[in-house]
Amino acid sequence: MPTIASSATSVLIGHVAAHTQTIRLGAGGVMLPNHSPLTIAEQFGTLAELYPGRIDLGLGRAPGSDQNTARAMRRDPRASDQFPQDVLELQSYLRGESIIPGVQAVPGGGTNVPLYILGSSLFGAQLAAALGLPYAFASHFAPNSLYEAVAAYRRDFQQSQQLAKPHVIVGVNVIAAEDASNANRQFETTRRSRVRGMIARGPSAPDYTDEQIDAFLATPEGRDIANMMRYSAVGTPSEVRAFLEEFAASTGADELIIAHQSRDVADRLRSVELTADAMNGATV
Repeated sequence: MPTIASSATSVLIGHVAAHTQTIRLGAGGVMLPNHSPLTIAEQFGTLAELYPGRIDLGLGRAPGSDQNTARAMRRDPRASDQFPQDVLELQSYLRGESIIPGVQAVPGGGTNVPLYILGSSLFGAQLAAALGLPYAFASHFAPNSLYEAVAAYRRDFQQSQQLAKPHVIVGVNVIAAEDASNANRQFETTRRSRVRGMIARGPSAPDYTDEQIDAFLATPEGRDIANMMRYSAVGTPSEVRAFLEEFAASTGADELIIAHQSRDVADRLRSVELTADAMNGATV
């Protein structure tokens, strides 16, 4: 995905960790069907040894690619069916209690890197509850089952070695700017770009105008795509803070994953700064 820096997650985390001192860093997340559990245990175990107490590991079940990409990665298209077993195998490596005789993660064994289950459906909620792991819902792009999944996770949660009580994280989009109209313009640009990416793929895809995209957004199919960004805080810092506080309260979230969606890098960095200042109580 050319707009997401996700191809070498552990390498990127290591780079950021080397240039910071205290911030926790993690994957949001590794799509486990694309990798062997041992490989991920060794990668994140290495990070945990280099940066103790600062590494988290979020895991997703979706392959996150098409059939051609899966073939290029030499992965079985049915690998996602083994996700629960793969999570347990990975967890055992990180605990130094491998369930495969004679195989240990080196480094990695005994680091106990905290695991998080990521999802956008009831499956992930049920698995996280059964394993007693934190659960993160991808409501920043898949909002429909948010409240149902969170309720199921809390209801069915089983205490584990890692976690004594449920821990819920929910995703939300943010575009903050000093001027509300500027923030809304950025949001419309982002939404049009997302629609283009979903309906016009490949080198010979049509170059739709903004007017054509807006017309498509008025159709039932277009509204379905627009609904992906239903949970978006857009506006001035104070407006963004109010949205985030209400969203956290309504979902009962323990944490928010904030995805800053401005298309321009400078705007995105400014959105991060303004949101941080607002949430820290600065007058902005």
